[in-house]
Amino acid sequence: QVQLGEPGGGLVQAGGSLRHSCAASGRTDSSSAMGWFRQTPAKEREFVAAISWSGSRTYYADSVKGRATISRDNATLYLRMNSLKPEDTAVYYCAAGPRCTYYNTAYDYWGQGTQVTVSS
Repeated sequence: QVQLGEPGGGLVQAGGSLRHSCAASGRTDSSSAMGWFRQTPAKEREFVAAISWSGSRTYYADSVKGRATISRDNATLYLRMNSLKPEDTAVYYCAAGPRCTYYNTAYDYWGQGTQVTVSS
């Protein structure tokens, strides 16, 4: 089992920056890749970014490319987002799984989610 813990989110003004973190514990060796997804009440959970175990491969959704950076330090996952927009408002989830992919079904473990609100 892998447990993923995410600290609380926050309220940010448009144009600002935010860094998410997610700490993995438990059998982290069984889940190599990690990713970030987000969801709003009006939309299905959508891919944001993913990173391989070694950190050598990263993928980004077009909606955040150029504004987001995913990174990891051993079992802690980070997502830094700059130039935040109101449409970035969502609950952000971290996930862990065997494949570095944008498919949410490929991830076995999920954090509890953290709300991020971007005000205009």
